[in-house]
Amino acid sequence: MAAFKTLDDVGDVKGKVALVRVDLNLPMKDGRATDLTRVEASAPTILELADKGAKVLLLAHFGRPKGQRHSTMSTSLVQGDVERVLDREIMFIPELSGPVVEQAIGILRDGDIGLLENTRFWPGEEANDPEFTKAIAANGDLYVNDAFSAAHRAHASTEGLAHLLPACAGRAMEKELTALNAALGNPETPVAAVVGGAKVSSKLAVLENLVGKVQHLIIGGGMANTFLAARGVDVGKSLCEHDLTETAIAILDKADEAGCTVHLPYDVVVAKEFAPNPPCVRTCNVHEVAADEMILDIGPLAVEALGDVLKTCRTLVWNGPLGAFETPPFDAATVALARTAAALTAEGSLVSVAGGGDTVAALNHAGVAGDFSYISTAGGAFLEWMEGKVLPGVAALEA
Repeated sequence: MAAFKTLDDVGDVKGKVALVRVDLNLPMKDGRATDLTRVEASAPTILELADKGAKVLLLAHFGRPKGQRHSTMSTSLVQGDVERVLDREIMFIPELSGPVVEQAIGILRDGDIGLLENTRFWPGEEANDPEFTKAIAANGDLYVNDAFSAAHRAHASTEGLAHLLPACAGRAMEKELTALNAALGNPETPVAAVVGGAKVSSKLAVLENLVGKVQHLIIGGGMANTFLAARGVDVGKSLCEHDLTETAIAILDKADEAGCTVHLPYDVVVAKEFAPNPPCVRTCNVHEVAADEMILDIGPLAVEALGDVLKTCRTLVWNGPLGAFETPPFDAATVALARTAAALTAEGSLVSVAGGGDTVAALNHAGVAGDFSYISTAGGAFLEWMEGKVLPGVAALEA
């Protein structure tokens, strides 16, 4: 990963207008945010700039208005939530550029914070329109991107502004990029990757990229069934993409060529119906799955063996659960391996980085999210990073 500038590189910001891209696309219920994680992540950046005397203008999208104004998607709806996290009053500014923003900047004192309207109310945002971007930049002195979750989008507020103003990464972005570089950019080896989830088709690019970068690839969830079937295992009525047999074989062959060991379960937990605590749950060898049974989790022997693999590794990247963790008792493998990874991290022998919505939920369920080296909540951006793609919002910050 190329070097990128941070807040440490911007010098004196007193009296300057800092345009700060943050993620305020919060889940809402009854007019209030139900999860403030994204605001909390950017709070250090916002407060650092404000405390150093900058006039901070927050740029963010909220929902998918598709270039049109919608009162139900105004960023004013999250103003109160942001104020609560920051413990500061914020001025809402119902535009992105022009005289209204200019007037607001004149009212703001050094150290004050303003919240601009939803960037996606204007078609020029997602089109990354040069004139639209110039209009926003006209009122700013520097640009700070603190929204890694939107870094895979080449939009005006995520990529365009970085080319028009002195630009740097905020503290949350800096932390994310440092963690990701330690995981796959310049990791301590051996590296293990856990990739789970329902379908191989949704993570083909991830798998193809990882087999050339890691020494151990642990495949779980419904994805494992597709690879087992490709190896001639009868997986009964398990979730399985039989049409991807040749693709799975090609990935296994690529892994062999790269010296990457692919770990598939050899014992599994099966049931005849997918429901919480169904009757007739049993653990068996993968070659003993009956025609009317489905694989819903990895078995204890395989989990123990995977734990031993992690003990030989220095770095772990995790995306996706090993089984149907939302439905007991099919959470056992994910919980057990996550706790092993957390223990190894705590003792200092493993750098562990995880990301993706299901992954965060699974690690929270296991009670170990706080024990991993880093947890990314970025979703699509994290997945594209695992695919080895260039993220426009990150590339624009490179020094």
